[in-house]
Order: sequence, then C-alpha cells, then structure tokens
Amino acid sequence: MKQVDILIQNGTVVTMNENLSCYSPGAVAVCGDIIVEAGAEESVLDRFEGKKVIDAHGGIIMPGLINAHTHAAMTCFRGLADDLPLMTWLNEHIFPAESTLSSEMVYSGTLLACAEMILSGTTTFCDMYLFEDSVAKAARRAGMRALVGEVLYDFPSPNYGPIEKGFDYTAMLIDKWKDDPLVSIAVEPHSTYLCSPDLLQKAQQLCVKHDVPLVIHLAETAQEVSRIRKEYGLTPVGHLADLHILGPHLIADHCVALTHEDKTLLREFDVKVVHNPESNMKLASGIAPIPELIDNGVTVGIGTDGCASNNNLDLLGEMDCAAKLHKVNLFDPTVMDARTVVKMATIEGARVLGMDAITGSLVAGKKADLIIIDIRKPHLTPMYNVYSHLVYAVKSNDVSTAIINGRIVMEERALKTLDAEETMAAVNRIA
Repeated sequence: MKQVDILIQNGTVVTMNENLSCYSPGAVAVCGDIIVEAGAEESVLDRFEGKKVIDAHGGIIMPGLINAHTHAAMTCFRGLADDLPLMTWLNEHIFPAESTLSSEMVYSGTLLACAEMILSGTTTFCDMYLFEDSVAKAARRAGMRALVGEVLYDFPSPNYGPIEKGFDYTAMLIDKWKDDPLVSIAVEPHSTYLCSPDLLQKAQQLCVKHDVPLVIHLAETAQEVSRIRKEYGLTPVGHLADLHILGPHLIADHCVALTHEDKTLLREFDVKVVHNPESNMKLASGIAPIPELIDNGVTVGIGTDGCASNNNLDLLGEMDCAAKLHKVNLFDPTVMDARTVVKMATIEGARVLGMDAITGSLVAGKKADLIIIDIRKPHLTPMYNVYSHLVYAVKSNDVSTAIINGRIVMEERALKTLDAEETMAAVNRIA
C-alpha cells in the first residue's frame, strides 16, 4: 500500500473528466501537489493510505471552481456606485476612484477577494486590474492559482503612467512570474473602445512573443458596438479580426452584443469566451448568447466580474444565475442544463485560461485543486442529481474544505493561509 500526503474519502467524487465520471462512494489521493488517484472509494483505499485523512462526511468532492474573469481588488469599491449605466459607472465613478489606488491598496483588496473566493469554493481566478504585481503577490500568499495581467489603455495609468511603460510593466510581470507554480501572466488591453489599434497590435505582439494569453473586454454592450462601428466601420469582434488578433490565445470577456458574423468568427478562430451574467444584468448590458455559442463549439467559462458590478465573488451564485437567466430568456427550461454549467465553472473554465492540462478536473497527474461541499444541510437533503444540487441548491457557505496545489487552504470553513478579520479590517481602513 502506497502512502500519500492527503486521502479524502467518504464522499461523492465528481471528476469532470472526459467521461464526466462520478463515484459514490468515492475517494481522492493526493501526493505533494498532484492527484494520484480519483475513483471508487474501495479501489482507492485498497491502494493508498494517507498521512492526513479527510472525511467528506458523504459530501461532494469536486474540482475547485474557476472564476474566469474578475477584478479582485475592486473589493475596495464594493457598492461604491450602484444602479448606473456602464459608461456613467466607469467614467464618473470607477476611473476617478481608481486614480487614487496604490499597490498597498490593491494588495489588501486582493487578499480580501482571495478570502471571499476560497470561502465560496473558487481555487483559480483570472484577474485584470492595476498594480497587478501586488495582485500576484496576494494570490501567492493566499495560495490561489491565478492568471493575472495589468490593464492597458490609451490614457495614463495610476500605476505605470504612459502606455509605453505599461508594456514594460507587463514584460516585467511575465519575466518575474514565469516559473511560479501558481501565478501566470497574461497581456490585458482593456477593450476596443479604450485601446487604439496600435495599442492592440502591440499587445498582440507581446503575447505572441511570450506565448501567453491575451485578455480583453469584448462586445459588452450595444453602445460599445455602435461606437466601434462609428470609428472603424466594424463590430468589436470584426475590428479584432481586421487587426489579426483573434485566435485561441484570446480570452474575450462578456461577448453580449454579437452579430451572426461575430459568432462565426469566435468559433472559427477558437476564441475563448467568459460569461459574466450577474454583472451584465446589474449594469443592464444585456444577455450574452451563451447557449448558442456553446452549441456552436465555442469554449465558454464563467466569471463574476468585479465586486463593484456584481457585488460579490460567489461563483456558485453565478452558476445558478447563468442557468436560470438563459432558461427564462429563451423560454426553454432545457437550455444551460446543470451539467453544462458545472463544466463552465470547472474544466471549461480551465480550457478558457489555458490551464486544462493542470486543473479543472480530478484526474491522476493533474494538480490537486479541489473542494469539498458539506451536504449535511436541510436545503441539500435529499440529493438525486449531484449536478443539479451544485447549480440550484448549493450555497457558498456549504463549501467546507479547499485544497489548491496540494495545500489545504481552508478546512472545515477555517482559512489556513489568510486571516479574514485582518483582511476585512485592512479594506475597511481604505474605505
């Protein structure tokens, strides 16, 4: 019998592997930062014994959730300017508030975001914001897996100043974090409406040079589409195609206002899309055609967006919203079924971020990123279908334990890498 570092038993294992295999009872064996086995409990326990054994108490053992689009440090601005249109919200409130940011403020805000995400089952996130070296440091301290990148736009940044320095800063991030086991870097121009064609092409060249993803807000509103059509005679998606930027490396956040031609381009160029339903609802941006994109073979993940436009980082709540929003929008209860939505929050999210070889499913050889959900609750009794439970019944505070890269970052609702009281106090001082 082989000894492993962590053995999780007595639960329903939801692997999210190619066959979507589930095992009840099931068990997971972890050695170092790697999953060595995930399967039927009897088989796993016959082969492995754990230095540490975790009893899932009949709960759900599954891959950690992947928040594919957020602005973590915007926890500092949670509730700052609600119930406003996107452009008013950005130009009159968010951008002025962000002009006062410092690296210390971003670090504190990101630590709070990491605490919130871990407590609600997220183990990996993709971030676009300012002072991203501080975001990376905070994610590393929290023990979270993260893809991060400094936001680039035409006007001066409170971090790096003119855009030329922005590319230098991004190159520095790529070099500094290239060998980190948890933090990866992306090139992240804000949008087609805040970035000139020259900026976008330079961003493309940088990501190609270093073989990293390019992340952008794309076609978030009809107003954005109208503006880009007026300036360039093309939709935002068509504009990126014209600049030769579309490709499998591109992560397009939102994709709400799409034409038929846009959808075809996204599929043909294998662009990855991130759905942010609660933010799109709150800002009245519209409803992204996600069921159609998925049916057409586009890879789609799910994100919360930032706390100033959501106003939380609860991906389980986002999953519930995503499923129900499209059912009522299309008057079809069969669209966005629970299994599809769980895939978006796990293995499809990993594919969006280019991390599917290491995370997103419980498969031997992948990194040990997983969570346990305690179902010993009235609202989780009984359980007929585990996917339905995860989307329509499970709440963020049902997540009991989280393991990232083989490290226990939360156990029985107790954070192991962060002091929640301390992180809240730090952000309250900023507010």
